[in-house]
Amino acid sequence: MGLYRLLTRWWTGFALLASLAMLGAAHAFERFGGLAPCNLCLKQREVYWAAAAIALIATAWTLFSRASRGTPRIAAFLLFCVFTTGAITAGFHAGGELDWWELPAACAGGGTADLESLTALALGVGPESRPVMCDAVAWSFLGVSMAGWNALFSAALAVFSLLAAKRPKDARAPRK
Repeated sequence: MGLYRLLTRWWTGFALLASLAMLGAAHAFERFGGLAPCNLCLKQREVYWAAAAIALIATAWTLFSRASRGTPRIAAFLLFCVFTTGAITAGFHAGGELDWWELPAACAGGGTADLESLTALALGVGPESRPVMCDAVAWSFLGVSMAGWNALFSAALAVFSLLAAKRPKDARAPRK
């Protein structure tokens, strides 16, 4: 029960670390694995940026205010909302990859363009770039795509956030 109390009491700090780890993994897959993100992948990253911002503010508030009760429960509930949004977005993406439903037509192309690449493309000297399609599985592990793993991870973070928001009074009370 000690680990549960620690997790729920300082959940925003753990959520901050988890969000930064997920962002780091996504950027590593892009940078070192050569996997360009599609539009839905970028939307899923926005969820982790929002969660990191909420968790950072709540954790900093707790540390600087010397709160003996741990992080605010309202921040844990906000994280629940954000991670639930992430799970829904990633689940929608994974379902589209599995052809369970059609993804929006605007779900093509996720790369960013700068002035140099646009100039090179216009002059015909740049590499040919193809839009990244959301329904194409670029990477999978154990038969689950990256979007599927993200949906599972986001759902787990949402559950932990809800547990932290609804933690019992003895977990919130300072120990004497």
